[in-house]
Amino acid sequence: MDADTALPSLAAKPKTSDPNPPRRPFSLAARAALATGFVLAAFLGVVGLTLSRTSAETAVKELQDRLQNNVVAYLAGTEVGRSGKVLLPDTPPDPRFSQPGSGLYALALGDNGVKLESPSAIGRDFSFLSRLEPGQSQFVGPIDTRMGRLYYYAYGVALDTSEKKSVKLTFMVAQAEDQLEGQNAVFRRSMIFWLASLGVMLILLQLLLLRWSLTPLRKVASDMSRVERGDAEHLDSQYPLELTGLTERINAFIDSEREQRTRYRNTLADLAHSLKTPLAVIRSRLESVDGGTVPLRGDVLDQVRRMDELVAYQLARAATTGRQTFATAIPIAGHAEDLVQSLEKVYAAKNVLCEFDIDDGAAFYGEQGDLLELMGNLLENAFKWTSHRVLLVVKTEPAGSRQRPGLWMSVEDDGPGIDDDKIEKVLQRGVRGDERVQGHGIGLSIVQDIIKAYRGELTVDRSPEFGGARFSVKLPPS
Repeated sequence: MDADTALPSLAAKPKTSDPNPPRRPFSLAARAALATGFVLAAFLGVVGLTLSRTSAETAVKELQDRLQNNVVAYLAGTEVGRSGKVLLPDTPPDPRFSQPGSGLYALALGDNGVKLESPSAIGRDFSFLSRLEPGQSQFVGPIDTRMGRLYYYAYGVALDTSEKKSVKLTFMVAQAEDQLEGQNAVFRRSMIFWLASLGVMLILLQLLLLRWSLTPLRKVASDMSRVERGDAEHLDSQYPLELTGLTERINAFIDSEREQRTRYRNTLADLAHSLKTPLAVIRSRLESVDGGTVPLRGDVLDQVRRMDELVAYQLARAATTGRQTFATAIPIAGHAEDLVQSLEKVYAAKNVLCEFDIDDGAAFYGEQGDLLELMGNLLENAFKWTSHRVLLVVKTEPAGSRQRPGLWMSVEDDGPGIDDDKIEKVLQRGVRGDERVQGHGIGLSIVQDIIKAYRGELTVDRSPEFGGARFSVKLPPS
C-alpha cells in the first residue's frame, strides 16, 4: 500500500477527553466552613429545642401558680350566709372573670347541686369537673373539652356557717390553652430570631477566622509560585510552628533538586573538557603518523585508557544523589561485610584482617549507590595501604531536633599513614599518595563529592590505635 494512502495508525489518534472527569475535592476552607456550619446548626438547634421546652415547662408552672392564686383569692372573698348560701366576691381577682368568652373561668360546686360561676363561665360546660374532698387539690391540663383545650386548678374546701354548719365546696379556676400557646409562640419567634442572628454572626466570624487561619497556607503557595518563577530561592517567610517542618523540607527538596541539576550540568561540562585533551592528542598523532604503528598504538591505547578513566570518574560523580528529604534507612553492616569480602579476594596476597565496630541499627539515609561508593572507596584505600589490619567504625549520632540521626564513620589502617603537610595534596583530584601504587587518584575525590552532597565533613589524621591513616566521615542529622 502506498504511504500516501495508508491508513493512520491507531496510536496517532487524538485522545478523547474523559466525559466524566474526576470531581475536584473541596478546598480546606470549604470543608471547614461546611463542617462548622453543620455543627453550628446542630448546636443551635439543640439549644433552641432545650430553651423551648424549658420555657414551656416554666410557663405551665407559672400558670399553675397563677390559677392557684386565683383560687385562693376567690376563697378569701367568698361568704356563706346563715342559711348556708354561698356568695362569690363581687369583685373578681382578675377582670377577665367578668368578660364572657375571655378564656379565664371560675366555678364553685357544692352539695345539693350548688353551682356558682363567674360571668365568663356562664353557659359553659364543666361536666368534666369532679368534686374534691376538703384539703384536696388538683392541677390538670391540657384536656379536651367542648370549650377547647383547658388547664384548670381545683381545690376542695369546707366553709363554716354562723350556725356551725359546714358547707363543702370545690373551687376551680380554668384557662384556655391558646392563651398559654400564644405566650409560647411569642417566645419561640423571639428565640428563633435571636438564635438565627447569632448563627449568622458566628458563621461570618468563623469565615473570617478561617481566612485568617489559612493565610499561612496561601503564603506558602504564593512563595512557591515566586520560587517557580525564579523570583526567590527559597520559602523564606516566617511561618507558624505547624508549617515550619513542611517548609523546611520543601526548602531541602528545592536545594537537593538544584544541587542535582547543577551536579549533572557540571559533570557534563567537566567530562567534555576532560576529553578534549586526549582527543586532541589522538587526532594529532593520527595526523602526524609516518607509517610506524607500534608507537602510535601505544599512544592511542594510553589516551583511550585515560578517557575511560575520566568517563568512569565523571559518571560516578554524576550518580551521586546527595541528601534526600524522603529516604529510607539502609543498614550498613550487611553492605560492609559484602565489600570487605570482595576486597579480601582482591588483596588476598596481603592477608588483610578487617575488624568491625558498627552500632546496632546504624543506617545510611540516602541512595545505596552513594553508600557503596563512599564506604567502598575508603575501605579500598585502606586495603591498598595497610600492612595487615583495617578497622571500620560506624557510630550513630543523636538526631536532636531533626527527624533522622547523623552518622560517624571512620576507616583506619596500620600502613605508613599520611603526613600532615601532604593531606591536602592527597585529597586533590587525580593525585595518588605514591605513584608506584596502582590507581587513578580519583577514589578520594569521589568520596569528597559524596560527603559534600550530604553536607558532611571529611577528616584525615593518624589512627590512635594502628598508627596508620584514619579517614573519618561525619554526616549531620537530617
